[in-house]
Amino acid sequence: MSAEDGRRPSDAPSHQIEELERVTIRFAGDSGDGMQLAGLQFTNTSALYGNDVSTIPDFPAEIRAPAGSIPGVSSFQVSFSSHDIHTPGDQPDVLVVMNPAALKAHLGDLPKGGLLIVNTDEFTKPNLRKALYAENPLEDDSLVAYRVVKVPVGSMNARALADSGLNTMQIDRSKNSFALGLMFWLYERPLDSTIRWFEEKFARNPEVRDANITTLKAGYNFGDTAELFPVRYHVAKADLPPGRYRNITGNAATALGFVTASKLADLPLFYGSYPITPATDILHELSRFKNFGVKTFQAEDEIAAIGSAIGASFGGFLGLTGTSGPGLALKSEALGLAVMVELPLVVAMIQRAGPSTGMPTKTDQADLLQVLFGRNGESPVAVVAPATPSECFTYAIEAFRLALRHMTPTVFLSDGYLGTGSEPWRVPAADELPRIEVKFAKDADAFNPYDRDPETLARPWATPGTPGLEHRIGGLEKADVTGNVSYDPDNHEKMTRFRAEKIARIANDIPDLEVVGGESGDLLVLGWGSTYGANLSAVIRARKEGLAVSCAQLRYLNPFPSNVGDVIARFDQVLIPELNLGQLAMLVRSRYLVDAVSLNKVTGRPFLIAEIEEKIHELVGSKVKV
Repeated sequence: MSAEDGRRPSDAPSHQIEELERVTIRFAGDSGDGMQLAGLQFTNTSALYGNDVSTIPDFPAEIRAPAGSIPGVSSFQVSFSSHDIHTPGDQPDVLVVMNPAALKAHLGDLPKGGLLIVNTDEFTKPNLRKALYAENPLEDDSLVAYRVVKVPVGSMNARALADSGLNTMQIDRSKNSFALGLMFWLYERPLDSTIRWFEEKFARNPEVRDANITTLKAGYNFGDTAELFPVRYHVAKADLPPGRYRNITGNAATALGFVTASKLADLPLFYGSYPITPATDILHELSRFKNFGVKTFQAEDEIAAIGSAIGASFGGFLGLTGTSGPGLALKSEALGLAVMVELPLVVAMIQRAGPSTGMPTKTDQADLLQVLFGRNGESPVAVVAPATPSECFTYAIEAFRLALRHMTPTVFLSDGYLGTGSEPWRVPAADELPRIEVKFAKDADAFNPYDRDPETLARPWATPGTPGLEHRIGGLEKADVTGNVSYDPDNHEKMTRFRAEKIARIANDIPDLEVVGGESGDLLVLGWGSTYGANLSAVIRARKEGLAVSCAQLRYLNPFPSNVGDVIARFDQVLIPELNLGQLAMLVRSRYLVDAVSLNKVTGRPFLIAEIEEKIHELVGSKVKV
């Protein structure tokens, strides 16, 4: 069998195979080195093979950071396993660096004894100076603690493509495929899915297609013949629940969830958005679904984007807008308008590090209070927060279900870690999806624009142009029942309380907070959003050590599930890890009068399992049950 099939040629030297349960690889290089592509293809291949996978990409905020500089380093970390995993790994087992800047930026994360694969061709004096190296680390003793494998990736790639017809710059851009092929060989990954991807991606550019396929195979064969690695590694398939899976990022899952909500509600979807990292991918994804009746509109600014979405909701569409933290600040007045007119608008908020422009490509959870309270007046909205990339699909649907049933703006609160990270997603069957019932007002004789449903307090949805259902719309306070403009103080209090109670009653329509581990104990690790994987992994480890620790993750942030107070009361202590300075902790302390302990991180990077595990031991480590 040939190397074209992703297998070792029969005449190549044999290698010892070592079985591993889990491996974490980080690809790092200049922002033009294609590390995101290499990491994504390794991820997709591992997912297709049957491993559980989890990823975290990291890329510069600058569009054109200086080549070879530390600020210009881009990386992609993928963890793949033979069992269920919840994070992309605390530290890489393998670090692949394409230049000195990547080594400088990421070596500190590689544990002693870790495998370091270095593209030696880029370790020139100019590149070393850009990376602030006084001496070449490949020639002194600074890397003796690691298993260093030196590979001339650039020159080997150039040799493989000498007859390709491409110029020097085009050839150099293919070196990520050589490195990818080498890693495919080292971890017994097949080449066929990546070859198919190149064939589809570059179908109209056959020279580039053939070059990438050629150097991918060259990297694979180099690993097979260079005798640099005495051992190859194998990670068996994971025992995942049966079903059809695809590897998916959180933003892609979000887009699919919104399209699915449109089909479940049998209403067309309108997405008005202004490009902003890391939410822009949702606009890109939704623009591909015109054949499903999706209409996407790239507005001139954030205010126009939400205004167009409110107009779509008023017209009987599924009105949707998306943004990140700075954009939500600009949308705040219009979001208050949607609260006043009580329309089923959904806002997809993909958080990033702030304040102001902040760090656009880094993750954060510091916009929770903005989402809940960042508008003038009493203007409550429903808030849902997925905990994993694949859950983004489920909660995108849930956001519209709540918005439509309760006639309220709803915020879908994700973040950059969830949005750009990926994992296997089991594609659900149609009969597994929730029904979304939509009722439009049609009877003119019985219509009042601010009548209330006795169960939900939702007002009727009347589309413009329906005879006899004409009514006022706008930001001025509405009179109860009639919807006329009203400045009456008693009416204002009544309507304000109606709007608050309407959100509170959503608690009757959502599931209870679930606890993983014992229903009571010494410590509850309570989180929300993307802290889930690290929280759960740390608690699993602590329980194996005999600690009476459990965890719970809030997917509904306004209102909270009705049993949250009861759950908290069953534990001696509550630990709340957040990628902010304690926003959920503030809410929990004020609402439930519990002295919750905060664990906060605002580095722009997600929690490590070890960070939460260390805090657990600090709080209850002396209570190990023998």
